[in-house]
Amino acid sequence: MANSNRRNIKSRASISGHPLHPLMVHFPVAALMALVACDLGYWYTDDPFWLRVGLWLAGIGALGGWLASIAGTIDLVSVGQIRRLITGWSHAIVAVVMLSLASLNWLIRFSEPELVLPWGIAVSVVTAGLVALAGWLGGQLVYEHAVGVEVEE
Repeated sequence: MANSNRRNIKSRASISGHPLHPLMVHFPVAALMALVACDLGYWYTDDPFWLRVGLWLAGIGALGGWLASIAGTIDLVSVGQIRRLITGWSHAIVAVVMLSLASLNWLIRFSEPELVLPWGIAVSVVTAGLVALAGWLGGQLVYEHAVGVEVEE
C-alpha cells in the first residue's frame, strides 16, 4: 500500500515522467524465468533445441537486465530519497548478484553447453529465485515508498 503522507519520489531516468527501469525489466525477467522451464525441457527430453533456446534466453536475460540496471543505477545514485532507502540498496545488491549469475549462465551455455546439466539448470533456478526477490523488493519501492509513481495526498 502506498504511503500517502510522504512526497512522491520521482525517477531521474524517465521519459515524460515515466520511469525507464520498470519499463525495461519485463523482457529480461520473462527470459530468465522462462530459462528454468527451458532447462527442465532439456533435462526431460535431451533435445538440443532446448539448448539453443536456453542460450538465447540466457543472453536476453543477462544483456537486457544489465541495460535495465543502468536506469535503476541512475535513480539509485542520483535521487537522494532512493539512496536513503535500505530497500533500494537491497534491490540493487540482489539485482547485481542475480545479473552476475545470469551472465555466468550465458557464458556456460555459450562456451560449454555440455555443462548445462547440472550447472546451467542449477544457476537458472538460483537466478529465478533472485529475480523473484528483486521483483518483490522493487514492488516495495513502488508500493510502500512511492518510487516513480504519483500518489494523491
